[in-house]
Amino acid sequence: MRIFLINTGTELLLGDVRDAHLSFIAQQILQFGLRIEEQRTVLDGPAIQTTLTDIFPKSDLIFVTGGLGPTSDDITRDLVAELLGLPLVRDENVLQAITERLRKRNIRMTDSILRQADAPEGAQILPNRSGTAPGLFLPAGINPSLPSPHLFLLPGPPRELQPMFKEFVMPIVQSLLEGAQMVKRKLYKIANMGESVVETMVGAKLLAIPGLEVGYCARPGEVDLRIVGNPAQMEAGDAVITESLAEFVFTTTDETLEEVIVHCLKKQGHTLAIAESCTGGLLAHRITNVPGASDVFLAGYVTYSNTAKTDILQVEPNLIQEHGAVSAEVASVMAENARKRSGSSFSLATTGIAGPGGGNEAKPVGTVFVGMAWANAPATAQRFFFPTDRETFKQMVAQAAFELLRKQLIAGDGAKGKFSLR
Repeated sequence: MRIFLINTGTELLLGDVRDAHLSFIAQQILQFGLRIEEQRTVLDGPAIQTTLTDIFPKSDLIFVTGGLGPTSDDITRDLVAELLGLPLVRDENVLQAITERLRKRNIRMTDSILRQADAPEGAQILPNRSGTAPGLFLPAGINPSLPSPHLFLLPGPPRELQPMFKEFVMPIVQSLLEGAQMVKRKLYKIANMGESVVETMVGAKLLAIPGLEVGYCARPGEVDLRIVGNPAQMEAGDAVITESLAEFVFTTTDETLEEVIVHCLKKQGHTLAIAESCTGGLLAHRITNVPGASDVFLAGYVTYSNTAKTDILQVEPNLIQEHGAVSAEVASVMAENARKRSGSSFSLATTGIAGPGGGNEAKPVGTVFVGMAWANAPATAQRFFFPTDRETFKQMVAQAAFELLRKQLIAGDGAKGKFSLR
């Protein structure tokens, strides 16, 4: 089945709003073995008709998002009805639902709002439980005199589209696919490793599996390895990845690395403190974005200056003078004293040179030391080198720090014995 996605809205092409639909819809329909062949983003207005006319002959199913609301630029339903030679008919059930929604919110009904109850004749109404504009399904050949593919018209706001898609669109799509072979997708997230290294370790073996699709997506401090295929292909691919990369994969779900850390600490009954210099609180920020972080995160210390390191974390001035603030020695003491001060099971510390100035030959811009401490063992520190812009540098340092902690938890050398991620 050849599937196209059309996103309508001038605001998308102006950059005022980001597209949130491609990844969602693509992931939803993949479970049926379906893929989006092409996505187009078009202006509000005649471009919608022009685009539909162009892709009708080469498509079996089209998703169109946006342009179903009450304002003057919301004309998707009108343009589609005109293109297919269908009259617009007011749906009484939709009208009643809109009227009741407005009454509860004490909003006055207007003619423009009423337009949302109009639908091309023969279209199936897809209820909108989160807004006023319903979605519409127009089956293939809805007008026998004008060939057309299956057509879904969906609201633009993600909070309206996504629940509608799951509840109403997916059952219709499934009904169109009798006997179709199911295709699966699996994601493997790997921290602190370049995509070329990941590909070197597993790429050739994965490509040797006939029909298996392999993809890589790199972001600061992380690589996503993706495989897509039928059950037999997926089983073979998973075996290859497990054999070569099992210890490096921090999740096979959509979890972030900080979510994995929080869940692991919580499961084992341990706590965390963080001392930061060059990352300026980013590690603490990411940890506290995870629901349930309050169960494991005790304290975060942002000690950007040398004075703060001395006053708050009791780093000896002579240690800084001898080794420099950016050093394994200082990172280790920062981590150990943050752990002692907070009473946590584990602690992390960061100190580095984000740039663009401040580096030298021995410690160039991009140098960072990540300290880690836990009870009944000496604190340690590891050196990394991330020569990039400041924001990316901070993200990569955070990933490196969290990955060090994850590996330590799994290794089982923590304060309460053996650990397991799952």
